[in-house]
Amino acid sequence: MAFPLYESNLKSLKLLGRGKVRDMYAVDGDRLLIVTSDRLSASMSSFPIRYPTRVRAERNVQFLVQEARTHRSNHLDGAAPESVVKGGDEAAQVKGRAVVVKRLKPLPIEAVVRGYLIGSGWKDYQKTGAVCGIPLPAGLKQADKLPEVIFTPATKAGAGAHDENISYERAEKLIGKTLAAKVRDVSFRLYREAAGYARGRGIIIADTKFEFGTDEKGNLVLIDEALTADSSRFWPADRYQPVRAPRHSTSNTCATIWKPWIGTKHRLRHGSRRK
Repeated sequence: MAFPLYESNLKSLKLLGRGKVRDMYAVDGDRLLIVTSDRLSASMSSFPIRYPTRVRAERNVQFLVQEARTHRSNHLDGAAPESVVKGGDEAAQVKGRAVVVKRLKPLPIEAVVRGYLIGSGWKDYQKTGAVCGIPLPAGLKQADKLPEVIFTPATKAGAGAHDENISYERAEKLIGKTLAAKVRDVSFRLYREAAGYARGRGIIIADTKFEFGTDEKGNLVLIDEALTADSSRFWPADRYQPVRAPRHSTSNTCATIWKPWIGTKHRLRHGSRRK
């Protein structure tokens, strides 16, 4: 297991920004280095909880490599992260937790796919009987499996803000009808493939989100993380029952529940620092 890393510090590359979990550096004019830290994302905040990042990052890379072999449509460059930094200390910071990727134009939406009624979808359904404008049958319970998988896009929020669920029609206005349809169809395919794979191993993927960008030719490309605990809800199938989400979820639900307590302790020990 790699040593815990709350915040990377690579002097040989220009830091472009830090997200709730990942740090991004410029490698050159065409490539970026994305470093997955041990910050744990919960709602709008992140905390220095020692999360098994190396395993998470490696599994994410494995998924993207398989996606590249099958569909050739993700942002991985193929270069070893250690090859673009200098010195043993920097190599240790990126080994097993970073990827070198192509610079692309990110789309201004997140592609959320839901197979179960949970989270903001459940709240929306309680108020309106629909999720992001998609009508659902009456009488559904929290954590129920949906009759059909649904696509519920969201806008990308800036640091310290929540993503906003939007209708498919609004997504069409933001990125165009043709591209919106392609994002939806690819997201459905990725979710169904992953959900089927996981279900055969005793895991339910309740929902997930993907992010996409376009290259210089306008081709759609899968970017950022895919099917991690930061972007998905994973439930043990043997503990699943409607009415409530399984308590032993491997998503970051537990951190969200304990966020007020974690945040207080973190501020006491580390000041008001927030990433």
